[in-house]
Amino acid sequence: MPRKATRNAQGAGTIYKRADGRWEGKYTLGRDPGTGEQIRRSVYGKTQKEVTQKLQKALTDISEGTYVEPSKMTVGQWLNTWINDYCVDVKPRTLDKYRSTINNRLIPYLGRIRLTDLGPHHIQRVYNGLWRGEEGFNKLSPKSIRDTHGTLHRALEQAVELNYMRSNPSDRCKLPRVERGEIRALETNQIQAFLQLIAGGRYERLFTVDLFTGLRMGEILALSWDCIDFKKGTLRVYRQLHQVKGQYIFGSLKNDKPRSLMVAQTVLEALRKQRAEQRRWRLAAGSAWMNDENLVFTDEIGRHLSPNTLRSALHRVTDQLGLEGFRFHDLRHSYAVASLQAGDDLKTLQSNLGHHTAAFTMEVYGHCTESMHQASARRMDSFINGLQKRGYRTIKGSMRGVNLRRGVVKPSDGVIGL
Repeated sequence: MPRKATRNAQGAGTIYKRADGRWEGKYTLGRDPGTGEQIRRSVYGKTQKEVTQKLQKALTDISEGTYVEPSKMTVGQWLNTWINDYCVDVKPRTLDKYRSTINNRLIPYLGRIRLTDLGPHHIQRVYNGLWRGEEGFNKLSPKSIRDTHGTLHRALEQAVELNYMRSNPSDRCKLPRVERGEIRALETNQIQAFLQLIAGGRYERLFTVDLFTGLRMGEILALSWDCIDFKKGTLRVYRQLHQVKGQYIFGSLKNDKPRSLMVAQTVLEALRKQRAEQRRWRLAAGSAWMNDENLVFTDEIGRHLSPNTLRSALHRVTDQLGLEGFRFHDLRHSYAVASLQAGDDLKTLQSNLGHHTAAFTMEVYGHCTESMHQASARRMDSFINGLQKRGYRTIKGSMRGVNLRRGVVKPSDGVIGL
C-alpha cells in the first residue's frame, strides 16, 4: 500500500500513515558532522493529529534548545518530563504524591540511568533495598513500595506509548506482599460511650454525622447545605476538601462519582442543630462571616475546619476510651461494620461508602460478614438446643408412622415440632 506523505503546517517535518495503520512523523535534528548527512528522527501515534502534536513539540524543543533525544534521556529527565507534561489531568493531591515519590524514592536511585538502558534488575534492586532497609536506602513498608511501583509504572507506560522504550521493565518486577491490617471499628458499647463523651462538645454534631454516614474526612469538611435534603432525608456527596502544600482546595471524589445517601433520623437531627447553631454564629459575626462555600461544618466565623483540629479533638475523646491511635478514618470503618451488623447488604454499603466496586468492599469488610454468619449459625444452634430441652427431637432414624396424607406430624415421630 503506497504511503502518502504530507508536510506539516509549518513546512518542517513529514507525516505519513504506515502500513501497520499507525502514523509516523519524521523531523531533522541537523547534519552529521562526519558524513554531512541529515540526522532524522521519528515520532509515532495512532492518529495524524497525535503525531502532529508530537512533531510540533519536538520541533519547538529543538528551536528552544531544550530537546533531549529519547535515546539519551535519563530516567530522571523522563520522570520530570512525565510529571510536568503528562499529568495535567491528575488531581492536585495525587500529583503532589507523585512528585514526592519521584524526588525521594525514584530519582535518587534510578535517575542517572539512561531510559533505554533501564531494566527490571535495576528496579528490582531498588525495591529490595527499600523493603529490607539496606544501606543507602530508606526502609519502606510493602504498601509504600507498591505505591512507588505504581508511580514508576505509569511513567514508564507513557514512555512506551511514545516509543521511548520498547517495553515497560517494571512489568517484570516482584513486589513484597501487602497484608491488609485488621479493621479498627468501635464496638456497640464503645459507640454508646463515644456518644456520651462527645455530648455537648464543640464537634458533637460533626462526629455524630460522620459516625452514622461513613464520610471521609475531606468529604464531611466539604459538605455544603445545598447537599442536604431534609424532606427526602438524603445527603449528597460530590467533592472533597484537600490540603496540598499548605493550601486548601476543593476537588472531586476519590472515584470521581458523586453519591447520595439515605440517612438516619439521628443524622438529620444533628444537621438541624448544626444549622441552627451556625445561624447564631452568623448573626454574631456580622460582616466578618466568611462562609462563601455554604459549608455545613465551620468555625464561628464561617471558615472551613482544619483536619488537624478534628484529629486532635477526636483523640481527646478516644484516648478516654482507651483507644490510643484511633484515627478519624476509623469512624468510617465503624459505620461500615455497624451497617453490616444492622443488616445492610454489601452492595448497599458499597454505594454508601463510595467504593468503586462491591468486590473492594467485600475485600475490606468480608471478615465482618463471615463473623456475622458464624454468629448466625451459633444462634441457630442455641435455638435448636432450646427446642430439644423442651422435649423436641431433631430428625433421626426412621420416619415410619408419619401420616403424610393427613399432613399431621407429631413430635414423637422424630420431627422438629414448631
